[in-house]
Amino acid sequence: QVQLVESGGGLVQPGGSLRLSCAASGFTFSNYGMSWYRQAPGKERELVADITRTGGGTSYADSVKGRFTVSRDNVKNMVYLQMNSLKSEDTAVYYCKAYRWWGQGTQVTVSS
Repeated sequence: QVQLVESGGGLVQPGGSLRLSCAASGFTFSNYGMSWYRQAPGKERELVADITRTGGGTSYADSVKGRFTVSRDNVKNMVYLQMNSLKSEDTAVYYCKAYRWWGQGTQVTVSS
């Protein structure tokens, strides 16, 4: 069955970096664009970044442009989110998504 498993979350100080990973299985990974979403406490889930099937195209929420980078490896069936210059407002549960399939999320907490 389809599985999306996120990892790499944790506690980081403001200005720090984290790299999230999402391992995909159960579907033809290279046929699907991938997305990262996040949901902060008391807020709606929001789109953070998209990447096309080949990885040739990406897009970002304005709030993370210039700080976050999405990438993928179609051999390893992985998608990544490199997060730099983290701010307290980046604190959220981060999810990867393909089509209508969601991972379970990984917690990112930015705090001193």
